[in-house]
Amino acid sequence: MSALRLHNSLTAKIEEFEPAGSTVTMYVCGPTVYGQMHVGNARPVVVFDVLYRLLRKRYGKVEYARNITDIDDKIIAAAAREKTDVKSLATKYATQFEQATVALGNLPPTHQPKATDHIAGMIELAGKLVAKGHAYESQGHVLFAVNTFPAYGQLANRSTADMLAGARVEVAPYKRDAADFVLWKPSDQQQPGWDSPWGRGRPGWHLECSAMIKACLGTVIDIHGGGRDLEFPHHENEIAQSCCAFGNEQLARFWLHNGHVTQDGRKMAKSVGNFSLLSEALCEYPGEVIRYALLATHYRKPLEFGREVLAAARAGLDRLYRALVDAQDTATIRTDNHDDDKCEEALLNDLNTPQAIAVLHGYAHDINSTSKNAAAQARKKLRDGAAVLGLLGRDPRAWLRDLADPGVSREWIESVLEQRERARAKADYATADRLREELDRVGVAIEDTAKNTSWRRK
Repeated sequence: MSALRLHNSLTAKIEEFEPAGSTVTMYVCGPTVYGQMHVGNARPVVVFDVLYRLLRKRYGKVEYARNITDIDDKIIAAAAREKTDVKSLATKYATQFEQATVALGNLPPTHQPKATDHIAGMIELAGKLVAKGHAYESQGHVLFAVNTFPAYGQLANRSTADMLAGARVEVAPYKRDAADFVLWKPSDQQQPGWDSPWGRGRPGWHLECSAMIKACLGTVIDIHGGGRDLEFPHHENEIAQSCCAFGNEQLARFWLHNGHVTQDGRKMAKSVGNFSLLSEALCEYPGEVIRYALLATHYRKPLEFGREVLAAARAGLDRLYRALVDAQDTATIRTDNHDDDKCEEALLNDLNTPQAIAVLHGYAHDINSTSKNAAAQARKKLRDGAAVLGLLGRDPRAWLRDLADPGVSREWIESVLEQRERARAKADYATADRLREELDRVGVAIEDTAKNTSWRRK
């Protein structure tokens, strides 16, 4: 079996990975829970779940932490808009996030720390940085002094000036330098706060992750992951404060970043307003379809999301499940076949999930076109390879029954028909035909007459 090779953002190279110790340690930045999860938020959850599965299969012992940021200025602002308290709002959206991760077929991480459970560790970390001269107090704030860390910019491999250009970095009179970032900030009586040596306040976002990494995994870890948008300033700041506080040369040996999910050619984001809510997608498609769609593009590349992508993912999963049904009665597998696992080989090559999915379809083809024993071998490989991807976990016959009668609601069917009528009114017949095909695929037949359109379940 080949070595595991991963693209390390720190060196901008694909490198062979081996854990530093007997247990792999991995941390992935989780959500800031101030609103509903969109599909872009789901990509790192799914990508790093596949890596977690692969690491467990290859090395056995893996400590995987994925945090919940439940105190942040965005949460405070959202709670004010929704006329509720911060804790209730954060709990609501954290619960929705957990439900979504289950629907997408993810394994639970080893650790799921919440920021508010680690405030003491954050205060300790900020105090350590002040004591070492890497941070200073100003107008009730504690700020990290970037010029005290000469290696700042190592992850982005750019100068501080270049990184700040175009970045959303707060300009404030209490800063000595524009690049300095907040470790601790004051809270008024209406805002959540905790007692500290610098007065009542709350942690800065960057400080939270460093404290949770230390608490769950240690001061130096094997892998740190997250979306490409977190590389600067968030991950750069994590490196600076952690290395200065603990006297290490690095925070993580490998940094992995997934590409953006785009919609209409732009990064999917709440701030832009071009996002698809995951809850809405889950109303129309099983979570496994969304998972397949997120894995059908290499994790480092942008992924354009839309109905066509989901339809293609559903069709791909249908073919794989149908192959398993066709193979139910094939011969018992002989134990003398030791062919390499091509699916795992693809994943060992920088988590090449599109290639791994192509391998699965090759196994599905072999099930129907080879001898009985070879078909049984292909079925086992299909199941085993899919398991590392977190796919094909359902009973195949149940999946195909749902395909014929998915139990989609009348409201959803009629909403698709309304979209189709609008498309026809604009003479957009390509969209109208696609929507007809979508209804047909889920077992809904439609009939157009001169007066109206009617539908029925097949």
